[in-house]
Amino acid sequence: MSVSQSPRRADAERNRARLVEVARDALRADATTTMQSLARLAGVGQGTIYRHFPSREALLAEVYREDFQGLVASARALAAGSAQERALRSWLDELAGFGYQKHALADVLDAATRQQLHDEQVDEIVDAIGVLLAAGVRVGVLRADVSPADLLALVAFLWRLGASAAEQVPHLLDLVVDGLLAR
Repeated sequence: MSVSQSPRRADAERNRARLVEVARDALRADATTTMQSLARLAGVGQGTIYRHFPSREALLAEVYREDFQGLVASARALAAGSAQERALRSWLDELAGFGYQKHALADVLDAATRQQLHDEQVDEIVDAIGVLLAAGVRVGVLRADVSPADLLALVAFLWRLGASAAEQVPHLLDLVVDGLLAR
């Protein structure tokens, strides 16, 4: 087994996870936070941060990927729960938060990285939406004639609105969900 294929040491995994966690928090507060600041906040040297993430963009993309995986996992957990009358609406609130993050990152990630992230995630988000819709249909709270692609098109505005429109989002999501309810 070559060195590049060997599993990371436990301390290296902890450092990587810590860097992502620190970056997530720091970048929410200030999107211009530097790699040097992030290394200092994480309590590691600059060499350590660059060993894990060769560029600031690579670190930002990893934060985004982890948050996306949390969003997908949340959809599956809510679909498996018993409160289907609120599951979809609750998840859409999470999606809105993720949409704000995506909007903010659009300014700091280059077009190729944004496209790569989109390509990596479109099938997963459609699947997650499908799981939530199917769970709502199964218990009779959601219409059966709505596809995951339909819902994704209806909530695509979340990626266009910035945090300045946050007051409108709950009402807009209520309108979307109201249109999905079984009558």
